[in-house]
Amino acid sequence: MNGIIRFSLNNKFALWIMTFIVVAAGLYAGLTMKQETIPDINVPVIAVTTVYPGAAPDEVAERVTRPIEQRLKNLNGVDAIMSTSAENYSLVVIQYEYEKNMKEALEEAREAVDGVSLPEGAQEPALSRITINAMPVLVVSVSSDAMPLEQLTALVEEELRPSIEGLDGVQEVHISGHYVREAVLTWKEDKLTELGLSKETVQGIIRGSVLKAPLGLFEMEGTQKNIVVDGGVRTLEELRNLAIPVIPSGGGAGAGMGGPGMGGAAGMGNGMDGAFGMGGGAGDAAGMGGAFGPGASAGPDAVDLDGAAFGMDPAAGPDAAADAAGAGAGIPDAAGGDGLLAALMNGGLPTVPLSEIADIELVGRAESISRTNGKEAIAVQIVKAPDANTVEVVNQVKAELSAFKERHEGLDFITMLDMGEPVEQSVATMLDKALFGAIFAVIIILMFLRNVRSTLIAVISIPMSLLIGILLLKLNDITLNMMTLGAMTVAIGRVVDDSIVVIENIYRRMSLKGEQLKGKALILAATKEMFIPIMSSTIVTIAVFLPLGLVSGFVGELFLPFALTMVYSLLASLLVAITIVPMLAHTMFRKGLPESRQTEGPGALAKAYQRGLRWALSRKAVTFSVAVLLLIASAWLFRFVGTSFLPEEDQKYAILSYSAAPGELQEEVYDLALKAESYLMNRADVTDVSFGIGSRAGVGGMAGFGSDRDALFYVMFDDETENFAEVKEQVLADIQAAAPGEGEWGLFDMSAMFGAGGFSMYVFADSYEEIREAAEKIKAVMEEDPNFKDIETGLEETYDQYTLRADQAKLGRYGLTTANIMLALAPARERTVLTTIEADGEVYSVYEQSETASYGTIDDMTGVTLASPLGFEVPIRDVVTVESGESPNTIRLLDGRIYTEITAEVTVKDVGRATADLKKKMDELELPRSVDVEFGGVVEQMNETFYQLGLAMAAAIAIVYLVLVITFGGGLAPFAILFSLPFTAIGAFLALWLTGETLNVSAMMGLLMLIGIVVTNAIVLIDRVIHKERDGLPTREALIEAAGTRLRPILMTAFATVGALLPMLFSIKGAGIISRGMAVTVIGGLTSSTLLTLFIVPAVYEVLMRLRRRSSEERI
Repeated sequence: MNGIIRFSLNNKFALWIMTFIVVAAGLYAGLTMKQETIPDINVPVIAVTTVYPGAAPDEVAERVTRPIEQRLKNLNGVDAIMSTSAENYSLVVIQYEYEKNMKEALEEAREAVDGVSLPEGAQEPALSRITINAMPVLVVSVSSDAMPLEQLTALVEEELRPSIEGLDGVQEVHISGHYVREAVLTWKEDKLTELGLSKETVQGIIRGSVLKAPLGLFEMEGTQKNIVVDGGVRTLEELRNLAIPVIPSGGGAGAGMGGPGMGGAAGMGNGMDGAFGMGGGAGDAAGMGGAFGPGASAGPDAVDLDGAAFGMDPAAGPDAAADAAGAGAGIPDAAGGDGLLAALMNGGLPTVPLSEIADIELVGRAESISRTNGKEAIAVQIVKAPDANTVEVVNQVKAELSAFKERHEGLDFITMLDMGEPVEQSVATMLDKALFGAIFAVIIILMFLRNVRSTLIAVISIPMSLLIGILLLKLNDITLNMMTLGAMTVAIGRVVDDSIVVIENIYRRMSLKGEQLKGKALILAATKEMFIPIMSSTIVTIAVFLPLGLVSGFVGELFLPFALTMVYSLLASLLVAITIVPMLAHTMFRKGLPESRQTEGPGALAKAYQRGLRWALSRKAVTFSVAVLLLIASAWLFRFVGTSFLPEEDQKYAILSYSAAPGELQEEVYDLALKAESYLMNRADVTDVSFGIGSRAGVGGMAGFGSDRDALFYVMFDDETENFAEVKEQVLADIQAAAPGEGEWGLFDMSAMFGAGGFSMYVFADSYEEIREAAEKIKAVMEEDPNFKDIETGLEETYDQYTLRADQAKLGRYGLTTANIMLALAPARERTVLTTIEADGEVYSVYEQSETASYGTIDDMTGVTLASPLGFEVPIRDVVTVESGESPNTIRLLDGRIYTEITAEVTVKDVGRATADLKKKMDELELPRSVDVEFGGVVEQMNETFYQLGLAMAAAIAIVYLVLVITFGGGLAPFAILFSLPFTAIGAFLALWLTGETLNVSAMMGLLMLIGIVVTNAIVLIDRVIHKERDGLPTREALIEAAGTRLRPILMTAFATVGALLPMLFSIKGAGIISRGMAVTVIGGLTSSTLLTLFIVPAVYEVLMRLRRRSSEERI
């Protein structure tokens, strides 16, 4: 180390060049680093979402969720499987161990899900990893008063979307609420009946007529020719004019039903291949008729069924076309009548254009309901690439939107979500606090040293250390985010400490009249003298953060970038203190100090401290008693501080949701949403209002895959809105009064997702009846507790359920099965696409518009008749028994066990105490043995996080002691130094109590930092004591001398650290997780520990040294 200091003093120009290189590299790294909101945390969770339109929760659970769970439960590394089955969708969440490779996990899960057989109508399961990068970085609402939604959609889809997708760093652009056009075919039921045609027959003819397929290469005319068969039906008019053959009736309309005999039964059985798809097998079911039943008459349906090739996919190849032709050739045989043969001989079958039996129109509709500030709007969501810079992507998109708006007048762009702005604010906050910290350091050093040159030398360590830290972060591919920027903000007060200690010692020795050394020799000796204490203190502080790298789970992922930033900055500060600081000191103090600035010993403050310390050392019993009483008082005070998980963010927006009641229609929800929108837009403190209805209509994609009848509002408030928590509650109450519905209005608490105020409890049992009974008891207890509000059991809403219990004996007598009942009653799960057409240069799908059967009562439904293969109709009520009951609105499973989640909002900051009180009350409840209750949400996260951080703190103390033992070559002096740690709790808990803060993750990080910071002060003091003891001074005199010499650097470093945290203490542009709680904890703990360290550590050290001497004398 002596060589490094000598090099710095003897090679100033080379050091200047290296400094400029480092500064340039650091600035380049800072300007080019990827910027994002928070670190891309590797969340070991995979979500499997399956949309099953129109299905009830129990049907979703049995036919979608459970089969998927069965395939997933045995995958490697799975920790738990949670599922939710609700109206229209299934959500299965796989939680893995943190050590699992999530890329492999995703592939394994995809292979497992691919093997699941799902009912017809259910969409393909979508698998996705839960990652920060999957969230949109920008959500913009586009609206216009000058153009209709159809024209606006075309503009967004054809011009805006491609221009944004072409920007660097943009991975996906999602559009919702846009206008879509499609062709709809609506049957003329009376005309079909008149002509004796069935829908299935015409569907088959349409599909067979629109074929276009290549037949391959044929040799003709001396060369090879490619032959293509084209049905020539491409436009709307061509489809309307498509000739539909009308087959003369040869045997009655009953033939179409399959005719008497078991042929119809066979048809039904074959149709059941797709029965659970609710509609796919209908044609087959009909199509098997006639051919097998004795005495069956051929009718139009028989033609369709034998000639099933008409139902081919339009994209089919020549082989399929050949099958179609072959099947179609059997029509005359199927008819089997002289009338049909005569018709064929006289020019073919009579035909009618498709337009006579069906209306075909191009129609337009909004893809989902989306409105912003009272106008129809289109939501544009931008997802960045994983390695892209959030701020750059957002700013590029904003620039493109501005340019697009200039090119197209009348467009309104409203930003509803901007993930780049918080990062820019954090950078600005960090720069503000760095400037504030530098100014405060200047003031502190000037106050103590009263010298401008020494002040500038010390302050230079702040930008140099941070730039070196940024360079190292860049080299390790760590981004600028809330955690790294917060760490730099906190590090400002610490990186200046080493330079303060070094320059203070250099300046002190220069100012001593009896100092023998001059020039380089003095600076070399003064720097070398302080190297051990500053190196020890830096290593100790770094050691405090090492355990964070070993912490698993969410805490480790979140705080590792924070720890690395602190480590890099502190290492840089040590390097600056032993290179640049002595070099600048020699440059600026080449001639030393004038005699007028020289002194003979400690100043007045130091002498006063020496007198106080001498008194304390002479009355150790009093000193220790006061310290112990203060510790006891702080422990007692802790019960009033309270605990919580993460600090709450007071952002001026609110997300309101409306959960539709079972049976409530989308039109009714829309009317309620319009009333709520009107109320919100009339509030003076609301700036923007956007809402969506439907599973794809959520703002920013936040609606998820819920019911298509649920509404989600995103409301932006004025930044100057005061008492925002009360304002949100009042808004919710007003909306409940202004737009009352059968469903439920609620506030969607984003902070609760990260533990700021959300509470949840899981209730497990063997049946829903037991769960309901237990949940109602727990809810009643919670409603009497003022610590909780907005309590929901998840069981409040149910569907009235009718179960049609089939009588198998009766069904068998009529030649029917349960499948016949399902086919007759099951609604179509998805619209049938018959073909595609071209119009206005676009290709549109042609959907069959089928009327959904509606039933006023259960009697209407059971009055539907079934066609028996015996030739007569059987009412459903004759073959079933109706049982009434209830069906849950949502079915939840955790590792195969039924459960419900009780959620609530904690109204007090002390979540820990509120939970403990609730547990005591719940212990008095008499719940069945089959009922298990587990706490989740913020309680589970808080307990796990505090446990992990507690282990990290214990490991940090052990590492600190090891480092000190190695540094000082023994165990007693380090033991004395560690006595400074307990007294951090006094000031920390007092400060938290006075400011109304709770002990949360931010405060725990402050306590972890204090371990390194307060030990640093004790190291500086005890190191001087040991040196003086080696020079021959008795222990007490060495303590008194060190007290006078080291008081100034101890106070300077402590005040500099406190000063750097003052902006955070007063909430000047808060820094998220690295927030006010950390500042309060560090300032309070450092203040109390510094004051007590100056008296307690010397007293403990003197006692230990006496014990060591007595032990040595006894051994002699």
